[in-house]
Amino acid sequence: MQSSFRKRLRILPQLLVLLLVAACGSGYEGPRLPPLGADATILAFGDSLTYGTGAEADEAYPAQLEQLSGREVVNAGVPGETTAEGRERLPGVLEETDPDLVLLCLGGNDMLQRKSRSAMVENLRAMIESIEARGIPLLLISVPEFKGLSVTPQPVFAELAAEYQLPLAESTLADVIGKGRLRSDAIHPNARGYRLVAEDLHDLLRAAGALR
Repeated sequence: MQSSFRKRLRILPQLLVLLLVAACGSGYEGPRLPPLGADATILAFGDSLTYGTGAEADEAYPAQLEQLSGREVVNAGVPGETTAEGRERLPGVLEETDPDLVLLCLGGNDMLQRKSRSAMVENLRAMIESIEARGIPLLLISVPEFKGLSVTPQPVFAELAAEYQLPLAESTLADVIGKGRLRSDAIHPNARGYRLVAEDLHDLLRAAGALR
């Protein structure tokens, strides 16, 4: 009897640890997203990084995220598009697809073409507000910038995410594009790189509550 009691005392700390882990979940402390139904549509809106340049169509991150999430993911990526062009295109795409969640990833071509940084931010802000005006949840994907040999997240995306209280995939693309073995060229992932992008976004969507 006493031996059984002592055994229960020994396992009590382990049980407390398990309860704490369960309560803390993934450790994610960012903004939450509403749960997506099984028939939900996710809109991936962006440029060549969304389109999947450097890989086959079924290897682009939206296609791979669709496999992981079990939800339809519409690939609305247009290679070479700037934020100004995306701003003009977005309303029609939202009307056509009527998504339950938007993944927004634009800005790389603005930086490559050395366009006004303030104009880029204003365009991104306008797209965020256009999506939110329709009551559609949004996840922002930070586009990296190149500084010499380093690839780092552009800080304006973190600033916008904080301003609008959005979940942010801050280092996802920078981590992939920064590794030569995961690139198809200087700025685009290969199939393996897009897979890692999809996996990271899937994990973030689960942590934020959109997926289970």
